[in-house]
Amino acid sequence: MNLSLLLQMAAEAAPERIGLVCDGRRWTYGALLTAARGAAASIAASGCGHVALLDESSEAAPIALFGAALAGVPYVPLNYRLADLDLAALLERIAPAYLIGDADRIGRLSPEGGHRIWRREEFVSEAQARPDTRAAEDTDAADGIAVQLFTSGTTAAPKAALLRHGNLLSYILGTVEFGSAEEREAALVSVPPYHIAGISALLSSIYSMRRIVLLTAFDPDAWLTLAAAERATHAFLVPTMLGRIIARLDAGAPPDLAALQAIAYGGGRMPAELIERALALFPATGFTNAYGLTETSSTVALLGPEDHRAAYASADPAIRARLGSVGRPLPTVQIEIRDEEGKPLPAGERGEIYVRGEQVCGEYRERSALDPQGWFPTRDAGWLDAEGFLFLAGRADDVIVRGGENISPGEIEDVLMSHPAIADAAAVAVPSTEWGETVGIAVVARPGSAAPSEDELRALIRNRLRSSRVPERIAVLDALPYNEMGKLLRREIRKIFTR
Repeated sequence: MNLSLLLQMAAEAAPERIGLVCDGRRWTYGALLTAARGAAASIAASGCGHVALLDESSEAAPIALFGAALAGVPYVPLNYRLADLDLAALLERIAPAYLIGDADRIGRLSPEGGHRIWRREEFVSEAQARPDTRAAEDTDAADGIAVQLFTSGTTAAPKAALLRHGNLLSYILGTVEFGSAEEREAALVSVPPYHIAGISALLSSIYSMRRIVLLTAFDPDAWLTLAAAERATHAFLVPTMLGRIIARLDAGAPPDLAALQAIAYGGGRMPAELIERALALFPATGFTNAYGLTETSSTVALLGPEDHRAAYASADPAIRARLGSVGRPLPTVQIEIRDEEGKPLPAGERGEIYVRGEQVCGEYRERSALDPQGWFPTRDAGWLDAEGFLFLAGRADDVIVRGGENISPGEIEDVLMSHPAIADAAAVAVPSTEWGETVGIAVVARPGSAAPSEDELRALIRNRLRSSRVPERIAVLDALPYNEMGKLLRREIRKIFTR
């Protein structure tokens, strides 16, 4: 099997049912399949080894995704927000490619790449008009590469993560019931197409036969307007998106969101105050915290709606704390916490999160990261509580090593966020002659509040934690740096302390 099966099943079950809405244009499942088959014929005729998308969200994304699957060619959505130098290097790594999107930029950055370049509108028209005269292909091989995603590089070049058809299908078939959505249900998708969350949103919505409503680029007012107009029932948001939407609602934005049944979120740290405000603002909406990675074909652990409600309503600190967890592992996935030597740790002890399951690829173009038993080291730090709830403690690489003692940034940030005048906080490692590394913190004051003094911040941490956690360097910022998926860019904060 390959990914094309998901769209084929939906189109055969209800060819006239609306499967996609984008910029006011409505696509039936039958029309999407026809376009995907036309795209596959065009891709096969090009002889290119990759199908790449350099564009914002549009109907071109699902057509290219399924067209590539039908043609047996990896789909490679690219981050259009990358600097020219970085993007040029990625284009060189996939040349020659069947490229859709910003033709002028592609031609300027990779003039010798031999690419077959299509503007979005031209590609969609070609896909609709071209008959698929290819001989029937064997699409049963699950070990073929379906999607190649470039991970975000920090100190090294991005790695090319390879998601095979079997990995992605294992995730979808194990978590989604075919045709389970009612015809009125609509999933508002506002995450970018080059992120695994954007790809999994397309796949899961099509298999459940839930109408996909694409928002080209996120803006809180546009999101609210589209959600009301399309009577969106489901949505996926990163924490920063949810925060901006709630800010607009608190400021008096009027859209009708009564149809909204479920909001899933993930991709970054969710402040406790924000999720508590969301639960109060949307009491009838089910919230789900989804934790996953590119290399795991999306979600591996979920904190579901009932867990949210139970934690929010509980006076027991241990249960209340679960609002800050990412829930329990999926039934099809195993999770272990391991120490630096790779030995499993008991409940309550912090270490590195390891994941195993059929949906886990753990594979890069350059190498495989799986150990001999099939476990993937996520490089995320965390712990499991006695009931199996998973808590994240940042990236393992973000651990601050002060005089041989490992310090989790998360424990410092949690204390800082308890201060009523602090809206956001981050702790990072900064160089130290005496200790090798020591603690630096950056804080953002709440609107209308003055930032606490350095002495007050140090006293807060000293009283709640140990003296080794007290920061040597402190910065007060207007805002912390996040990427478009809500991930904190700690490297940018470190730069502040090394200037």
